[in-house]
Formats: sequence, C-alpha cells, structure tokens
Amino acid sequence: MPDKFLQNVLYIDLTRRRFWVENRKDLFEKYLGGVGVATQLLLEECPKNVDPFDPENPIIFAVGPLTAVYPLASKTVAMFKSPHTGNLGESHAGGRSAVAIRSAGYGAIVIKGSSETPVYLAIHESKVYFRDASILWGMWSTFTVGRIIRENEPGAGIRTIMRIGRAGERLVTYASVITETYRHFGRLGLGAVFGSKKLKAILVSGKHSIPVADKKMYRELYDEIYDTAVKSPIMRKYHDLGTPANVLPLNELGALPTKNLKQSKFEHAEKISGEFLAEHYLGRRIACSNCPVACIHLATLREPYIDEPYFYKTTWVSYDYEPLFALGSMLGGFNVPGLLKLLDEIDIQGLDAMSTGVTLAWATEAMEKGIITKNETLGLELKWGDYETYRKAVINIVKQPNEFYQALARGAEYAASKYGGKEFALTFGGNEMPGYHTGPAAYVGFLTGARHSHLDSAGYSYDQKMFKAQETPTP
Repeated sequence: MPDKFLQNVLYIDLTRRRFWVENRKDLFEKYLGGVGVATQLLLEECPKNVDPFDPENPIIFAVGPLTAVYPLASKTVAMFKSPHTGNLGESHAGGRSAVAIRSAGYGAIVIKGSSETPVYLAIHESKVYFRDASILWGMWSTFTVGRIIRENEPGAGIRTIMRIGRAGERLVTYASVITETYRHFGRLGLGAVFGSKKLKAILVSGKHSIPVADKKMYRELYDEIYDTAVKSPIMRKYHDLGTPANVLPLNELGALPTKNLKQSKFEHAEKISGEFLAEHYLGRRIACSNCPVACIHLATLREPYIDEPYFYKTTWVSYDYEPLFALGSMLGGFNVPGLLKLLDEIDIQGLDAMSTGVTLAWATEAMEKGIITKNETLGLELKWGDYETYRKAVINIVKQPNEFYQALARGAEYAASKYGGKEFALTFGGNEMPGYHTGPAAYVGFLTGARHSHLDSAGYSYDQKMFKAQETPTP
C-alpha cells in the first residue's frame, strides 16, 4: 500500500497557535500499527515526571496502515499521561475518528501546549483552524456541543467530532472524550487533559483516497475478511446482542461483580442482559466507519412530557457490557429506564461510565458502613439501585460543590485515601476495575497491565478456560 500520507504527523501547538507537518516514515516502518507509533511519539514528546495537567503533557492520536483499507480496522488510539493514575494513558475509540484522520492525510496527530481561552480545532486536510470555543465552554450537554460544531463547519461524510463535556472542563480525572455521540475515548481521563489545555473539541475531515498496489489481490483479501467478519458466529453474537451477551454467562460463572463485589452473582442479571435489552429496548444498531459488524446497540428511552399528554421524548442511549456492569449489577440496579437515564447523564457530562459506576459503588458501601454520611453527600442517601439519587450524585461529581465530591472526582482510590474504606475501593494501579471477576488470572492482568484494563492481557479468558477444564491455576 504505497500511501505517502500515512507517514505524515501533524503537530499542533495550542500555546503559539501554530501547526506543522513532519514526514515520519521512520516511525511507520519501524513500529507496528497505531499503538506502536503513538507509544514512540509519547516517548519523544512527554517530558519525564511531567504533571498530567501541565501544558507539556502531549495528546497523541494515531492510526495504523490497515485503517480505512480493510474491514474491522476502525479505531484510533490516544496516548497521554493519565491524570487518573499518573501513569500511561492509553484509550481507544471507534466511530469515524480513525478513517477521518487517515482521509485527512495523516497517520498521527500530536497536540502540545495549552490555550489561554477555550478553543476547538478544525482540521480540514492541510489546514488547521483554531476556533473560539468560549460559547461552547460550560455548555450542559456534549450532544449539543457536537451538534453546533457539526452545523457550523464545512464538510460531511468522512468527518469526526471529538469533544469533552463539563467533566473534562472541571478536570474530573476520569472524564472522557466523546466521538460521534455513541463512541468514547473512555478510560484514564483524556477528557481532563483536553480540559487542562482549554481544548473543547477536535474536528477532522478529509477526502484523500488510499492507493493499493495490486487491486485484484486487495479485492480478494478484502472480501475474505469481510465474509469472515459477517459470517462468523462470534461476530454474529456481537451484531445481534453486542457485548451485553456477556452478562448472563458471567453471572452463571459467578463472575459478575455485584454491589461493589459484595456478591459475584446478581439475582436480577436477566433484567440487564443483552437478551432482555434487545427484546424490550433495542431501537437500532449502528456501525463504526469501515466495520461491517454493527455492534453498537442503541436503546430507546421513551419519557412522557409532564405537561403534554400523549407526547413523548425519545432518547437514544448506547449500551455495552461494561456500562451495564458498572451501572447495573455493580450498583445493584436493574430498573432499565433508570439505568439508561443514568448512562445518558454520564454521556451528557462526559464521564467514563466504568470509573463512575465503580466510584459510586464504593461510596454506597461507605455510606452503608457509616464511613460517610449525608453531611458529605449533601443530603443524598446512596442506596443500591436508587438511580435518581445516583444521577444527582453524578452531577455533583462534576460540579464538585464540597470536598467529598472533589474527592469522588478523582476516583475511588483517592476518595478512600481521604475517608477510609481502602479495602473495598476496587481499583488497580488507581484505575477502577472492569467487569470480570473470573479468577486470579484476570486480577493479575488488571494489576500488571500497562492500562490496568481487562484488555491488557485477557486474563479473564484464561480463567474461563481453566474453569471449563475444571483446573486450578498454580501460583
């Protein structure tokens, strides 16, 4: 694939409001995929011991050589120093971000410095515009921010809009970056790094095509990958039910974290399962750009207007396994409309659903044990499954009206260090646990992985294989 544009790295300095492009053929020939390139760029650009909120903490976006060429290769990797853990920040998102970056003529984007006033970047191929974002700063909903930028910028189709919410502006250390409404750079606080730079959003658009050396061979290989993807039983599962298909199997294994892991089975698991949601709430499926699987599942939340009989507001809410675990079983909740409202609020504010849910679970158990009281929560009584109270707590985490919510805005581990309850603050390396209580291999992976994520080493898969074989892993 003789694509000269993949070698281009776009450098943007927010402090001086300037940009330039460098040909980094050396990176893309030496390192594997976007992760390899982004890792090297982070090593080059991130000063040792830099504070995550320092202007010198860079944001790196990178894509790989298969992006926009073959099916399934549809994700962008973001690298930065995490304000949540003080360690590596690595987050991935689908949507249109990867294809847009490649179509704009870049293999990677490096953002450095900090703006004095709120700004958003509009990257239209070879041109970069620094737009005033003062009117967008403080806006309540990330959805509204995306709509305003979408309607005021030229271009369409192969275009991505990555933006933060109020959580990122207020430096909540697990704030997310939302792209295309339903996809996220969720974990480890990229949104807070955006906020520290006064960077509200990034729009990228382009129309570059990607040449291939042997069109016949390319077409044959493309068709083979496509057919494998759409006809595979595993991929069919992700299309039909999505990752929520994992809820019932994990519950059966005794591996579904429930009520801050006081339990490993949830008696109401069926009510938050992929099967139940598909039957009663699924409104549509959508796919990331260049991916035929369509594993994004949108629930329809239908709410009546208070003063208008027979008129209803319908909200589309994207759901996956991890938010269902973190905001469902982890919080002891199974009222689906309440869960969807909470998930929608988390997206509106621009938070990571996993860290938010696990942090709220710690706070609920802390209240049960008398470690915190209504004095700390400003009158809120946190109880398992009480979604309206959890929604109010989420807004307080973003507003940070007192020291307790300021602590929750830094995650479960930090809050426990201030108030007690470290023994039930379920974090690994400072990052809240994912939804796999499968056995020792999973936890070793959470602890030792670079991101402290279930995706680092897939230890949960090893645990499941050991379970099926009725074997016990040795130390």
